[in-house]
Amino acid sequence: MTVQDRPSYQSSASFSAHFASFRNDLAECISRLKENYNLNNMQRLIILIQNIEGVSVAQGYTSLGQSAREIKTLASAFLQPLLPPPPPSPEQISSLMNKLTGLLDLLSNETLAAAPPVAHSLAVSISATNSLQDSRAARRIFLLESDLAECMQLALQIGYFGYSVQSYSNFDDLLGAIQQNPPSALLMDLTFMENSENETDFIQRLRRHLPDETPVISISDHDDISSRLKAARAGSKIYFLKPVNAGSLVDALDRLVAAEDPIPYRILIIDDDNMQASINAINLRKAGMETEVLTEPLKVFQSLQEFNPDLILLDIYMPECTGKDLANIIRQVEAYVSIPIVYLSTETDRDIQLDAVRLGGDDFLTKPIKPSHLISSISARVERYRQLRHLMLRDSLTGLLNHTTLKERFAQEANRAIRQNRSMAYAMIDLDSFKSVNDTYGHATGDRVLKTLAQMLTRRLRSTDIIGRYGGEEFAVVLPNTNGSEAALIIDQLRIGFGRVLHRASDKEFTVTFSAGIASYPECSTPSLLAEAADRALYDAKNQGRNQVVIAPPS
Repeated sequence: MTVQDRPSYQSSASFSAHFASFRNDLAECISRLKENYNLNNMQRLIILIQNIEGVSVAQGYTSLGQSAREIKTLASAFLQPLLPPPPPSPEQISSLMNKLTGLLDLLSNETLAAAPPVAHSLAVSISATNSLQDSRAARRIFLLESDLAECMQLALQIGYFGYSVQSYSNFDDLLGAIQQNPPSALLMDLTFMENSENETDFIQRLRRHLPDETPVISISDHDDISSRLKAARAGSKIYFLKPVNAGSLVDALDRLVAAEDPIPYRILIIDDDNMQASINAINLRKAGMETEVLTEPLKVFQSLQEFNPDLILLDIYMPECTGKDLANIIRQVEAYVSIPIVYLSTETDRDIQLDAVRLGGDDFLTKPIKPSHLISSISARVERYRQLRHLMLRDSLTGLLNHTTLKERFAQEANRAIRQNRSMAYAMIDLDSFKSVNDTYGHATGDRVLKTLAQMLTRRLRSTDIIGRYGGEEFAVVLPNTNGSEAALIIDQLRIGFGRVLHRASDKEFTVTFSAGIASYPECSTPSLLAEAADRALYDAKNQGRNQVVIAPPS
């Protein structure tokens, strides 16, 4: 089932259930490969083996992790960038099947029912995204938690969203690790403070070792004011009750530690005086902005498309075209109606200035101008523009690009890939049986599931990838400089990770899966063919049983 109730992990017996899930998934992958060797089935196997390897190593099953690593290496060698990949030899297939059978036997071993021996100081170090190529550095989270099963569950859940979690069951060991390399945030079970001989000493030692800027998030079984006061005195920013909802916790972590570096303002300077334009560009760059200088105003649309500026700084007097005429032309194109246009000219006549603003400008600055005044004026305009643009272009629930903007960005990226003859992949993603989530748990919970998938896509994909909500429970991702095979591996790893995220409604936990269709350029040679092929591949994924990724064949 794609939506099912699941018991909370309350003891080490949960490890047995976790490996049993791996065992069932592996048996299914083996059966699929025996029936039909193809790229999709091989990719599913590799992603599953990666998950088995990561969890096994983290939980202390060295031989199991080593076996999974060997199989991953062998299976990955079968994948080629061509579509479809050349089939492996019978000997290779036989070797792979033998190793997979051995791994299945290991997973079936009854010794997995008991928790493995774990060092007292360092319980687990997990990053569930080690094989996903993400341009954003993973944030390290320290977790102080005495319950190993609960620790493992929480670490895995956070790891699916791209965080690296190091867990400790001893306060002194935690302090030592903080001294060596402070974390981005600390998750702390209040039981440690409550059980300490001297709470005041506990708090003082923690504050002495933990940098002031490092946020603390408290986790507790108690919802009384006394416990919350203890957490606040320890420097806690946020307080969670057990069992912790992974999506809510990731929300908190994103707010506290995962804020992206600010994107520099992008300023297009249009001026036939190259020297003056260059001076302005230098001053703006010193303030951290990105600039492009255009001395041929009639090439403005090429620059607008390629550079995608936040603001146009425009001279009013140019030989080929006046600034007023150029602003008027720019405003006739729907995509550029809202972009700020600021005139910068020696013109001092107020009537002429107002006439220029009336024809499409937003402000008029007079040369010469102090660099500080130029920077201040541009910064205020761009900041306001970005705020309004975010409201216009983003989906209000998920924060992803809305349908209209997504289609525009997809078309731009596809045309750029065609022009530059670079690979590009387009993925359509749809939650499986989402209506049953709303019917069973309510629309508020359904919205939380949508936001959780949006969080995972945002955190785990590259900053250069384009992510949007296509509509309802459908999402789309544009992956520049990525071929179909690479995209399928990335999306399939996200699929597996998302399928293991535990969602909570009242006293019940459940999981949700998604299906995806992938199309790529140059296999599909136009934007419309890409969109149609990805949609058909998604339809095939649904018809073939859901919870899988399908690559569209070349059109």
